[in-house]
Amino acid sequence: MASHRRPKQPSRTRVTVLTATAAAAVVLSSQAAHADPKPTKSEVKAKVDKLNQDVEKATEHYDGAKEQQQKLKKEVDDLQDNVARGQQDLNKLRDQLGSLASAQYRSGGIDPSVQLFLSSDPDNFLDKATAQDQLSSQQADAIKKIQAKQRSLAQQRLEAQDKLKDLSATRKKLGDNKKQVQSKLAAANKLLNSLTAAERAALQADDARANRASDRANLGNALPASARGGAALTAAKTQLGKPYVYGATGPNSFDCSGLTSWAYAQAGVSLPRTSQAQANAGTRIYSSSALKPGDLVIFYGDMHHVALYAGNGMVLHAPRTGTNVRYESMGDMPFQFGVRI
Repeated sequence: MASHRRPKQPSRTRVTVLTATAAAAVVLSSQAAHADPKPTKSEVKAKVDKLNQDVEKATEHYDGAKEQQQKLKKEVDDLQDNVARGQQDLNKLRDQLGSLASAQYRSGGIDPSVQLFLSSDPDNFLDKATAQDQLSSQQADAIKKIQAKQRSLAQQRLEAQDKLKDLSATRKKLGDNKKQVQSKLAAANKLLNSLTAAERAALQADDARANRASDRANLGNALPASARGGAALTAAKTQLGKPYVYGATGPNSFDCSGLTSWAYAQAGVSLPRTSQAQANAGTRIYSSSALKPGDLVIFYGDMHHVALYAGNGMVLHAPRTGTNVRYESMGDMPFQFGVRI
């Protein structure tokens, strides 16, 4: 005989679990369908190039903070040396004043009129009295010198304290800039590591081609505008192939402004450390056709990159992280103006 019992209904708990599982599956499948595709080699290269530009900007800020730190440290050291020498001078003045006071005390125990009455040699006593007046005058002068020295030392100490505060702030800024550079470098490396071995090899081949093109660069036969510019360019040429390293000023590695400042130092010219400061180091030349070998060339609107004009539309520079000092076409970067030193 057939059973007429109704089928058992699933429990409310089981229905809830099944519904939640189904919903999660829908969400996951939706996310998978809309997940961003893996970036192509070209997209990664564009992002890495942008990060390298950011690295160079941060590097120039880092270089500027480092230069300011060195300048402030020297000023603080000089002030502290001056204070130490001034304190020695003050101690000598105080010793001299003490000697004058002792001499005055020894000769001033009896009233001058009584000393004259009792003196067996009045003329000799009068000579001594004149000397005593001169001693008091010397004492007054010594006190004035001590007071002036104390005021000077107090002012120098205050100035040194202010410089120390500035130095502390600059050191913090230097550390922050360094962290920013390292963070962007890490982001660029992470992007590069997301590529396949073949894609990374292709990017390396691109750089190798750029280096070979540098070796074959046609610089023309234009002459430098000055002996200084020619000497700087000649010095820079000896550094072809050296790696770019942020904050480096040679001779084993360089960043962009590190190379130009090093090159001009070999020509006997001291340039400021950063590209922005070097942009104001000489006479600006706004026409690229008027550039001469050895002129500085400033790129980008914020002037964060500097190179040396090499001739025939080519520059010699330290391009960016992961590259070496080499020749490249000026047309590869947005030209702002040249600077003739």
